Amino acid sequence: METEELQELVETVSLNFFDRPFRHKAVFNKRLRTTGGRYHLKTHNLDFNPKLLLKTDENTLVGVIKHELCHYHLHLSGEGYQHKDKTFKKLLKEVGGLRFTPSLTGKNEPKRVLKYQCLTCKTVVKRQRCFDTDKYVCAKCRGKLQFVEPIKS
Repeated sequence: METEELQELVETVSLNFFDRPFRHKAVFNKRLRTTGGRYHLKTHNLDFNPKLLLKTDENTLVGVIKHELCHYHLHLSGEGYQHKDKTFKKLLKEVGGLRFTPSLTGKNEPKRVLKYQCLTCKTVVKRQRCFDTDKYVCAKCRGKLQFVEPIKS
């Protein structure tokens, strides 16, 4: 989906569900990592995460668009546009928008685990981050640690 198609989709959803036009820009923003979309208070533009297209279906994208349009229309009309406001929650429920975006970070994927072993007492140490084996020693016997292998868990 290109930016022009996204703009058309946002304008269509705005007219169909809110009966109000969307008069600003809607773009994809690759820098968004965990959120599905973002509403800019100063410019009134909307950003959307391109991962939504890759990891979810079109219904989820439309749900996120509805969510951001709730922020947009409520802010422009001077009503409570924040997540905590009753007006926001009510409008979001009326239009059928998503309250939360499904996980885009791949938390279901296995984590990288690094395995280190003490050369003296043979204790195995598992960590998610690399560390300098010249700087750190075994907590049990103060022996030298050696990197063994990365493990997928």
